[in-house]
Amino acid sequence: MPPFSGPCAVAQEVYMKKKKKSQTNVVTLNVGGQIFQTSPQTLSLAGPSSLLSSISNDFSVLSDHHFIDRDPDLFAVLLSLLRTGNLPSKAKLFDMQDLISEAEFYGLQSHLVSALSNPSQFEAFNLEKSLILPLNGRDSPSAISSTPYGSIHVAHGSKITSFDWSLHKKSTILTQFSAVDSLLSISPSIAAAGATDFNGLQILDLEEGFVRETIYWENQTKSSSTVQAIGSSPQYLFTSFESGRRNSNSIMVYDLCGSLQPVMEIARQEIYGAEIDSALPATKLEWVSSFNLLMASGTHGGPFGMLGNIKLWDLRSPTPSFELKEKVDCFSDVTVSNSLSAMFKVGVNSGDVFMADLRMLSVEEPWVCLGQGRRVNGKKEGAGSKIQSHGSQIFCSKGGDVELWSEVLMGSSRTREDGLRDRVFRKNSMGKAKDMGGCKITSMCFGGNKMFLTRKDQQSVEVWQSP
Repeated sequence: MPPFSGPCAVAQEVYMKKKKKSQTNVVTLNVGGQIFQTSPQTLSLAGPSSLLSSISNDFSVLSDHHFIDRDPDLFAVLLSLLRTGNLPSKAKLFDMQDLISEAEFYGLQSHLVSALSNPSQFEAFNLEKSLILPLNGRDSPSAISSTPYGSIHVAHGSKITSFDWSLHKKSTILTQFSAVDSLLSISPSIAAAGATDFNGLQILDLEEGFVRETIYWENQTKSSSTVQAIGSSPQYLFTSFESGRRNSNSIMVYDLCGSLQPVMEIARQEIYGAEIDSALPATKLEWVSSFNLLMASGTHGGPFGMLGNIKLWDLRSPTPSFELKEKVDCFSDVTVSNSLSAMFKVGVNSGDVFMADLRMLSVEEPWVCLGQGRRVNGKKEGAGSKIQSHGSQIFCSKGGDVELWSEVLMGSSRTREDGLRDRVFRKNSMGKAKDMGGCKITSMCFGGNKMFLTRKDQQSVEVWQSP
């Protein structure tokens, strides 16, 4: 009788395969007739639900080539993605939809998403217009909101159209709004939406096409509560409400990580008679994570021009930590940069970009003009201009163009008496000349390694990326 037979022979065979695996530590794959060799450790990076991860745990593939009847050239790109975490340069030779289909087959969607939407690949000085996303219908976009992975939701008329992270899959739902004025992406499939003429804030499931929840604000006059702005932090959802009679407003804070229950109310204002200018509702909300403050800004057009205010709120306090009242050259738009610890505005009259250092807001005039300081001539050079921060860059729209402002760090500043340094910013060119110009820019946002722009009277969204 041979030394090993029956169950003992099976055990010996398994032992030898394990021993061979530990010695060679090489997995051989035959993909579409082309041989690939890699390590089990590399394949395991695909994740437990991936086909490749299951292959790495199969001892039999060490003695026989595991055959996969797929395109070997596309597999080579995805294998390189697993090894390095980045797409190789030859990925540009393939159609993106083909790469997406292969990634879905192997269970590597999350790896491809991370590689394609990596914010570190966002090069502000090298952006080019790469894609036009068409919208259904005749309505131009009224609000846009992107996710960190580069997917985007676009409100146009009574509809919201969503593009996935690859920007190849599109879906559109019809809402109860006649027009959406405020839109915030909570996830790739969930968004918060509101309008200045519609009662309540709606939480929408954009994938299934239904209203998950409608949130109302109870005001003293028991009238409707229209939404003026929406913002968020990792923990909270912020909503600026105004009563239907426009005599009271407030900012409500909701638990974003739980069931969207109200957590607190800040900035409640009641307006009486001629005091309207002192109680403007917030029309923009931004979370300043580096200071744990909420920036709330709003403007009002009156017989003497534009008036506005900017308030920074500590959620633990019933009064704002700081307030700026705008009269001479009120802002057309304002934004906050966590990376630069500064607030930026574009003057509605001058069209100039101004910076206020968040570490020096107590000075009498915190705004510093970054441009030439043009005279205010009543022409409203900055009317309709938008300004947004992304990373350490500031983007400001001027008509159909975009200005790019960056801080000059070397040999450009001196130390002040308070220990801080004067800061110098410079305007830079962005993209190629052929990509600039066109209809007036109405909104901009950033997601992953992309910049999204919408323009007046255009039924589409522009996508700008580094080549």
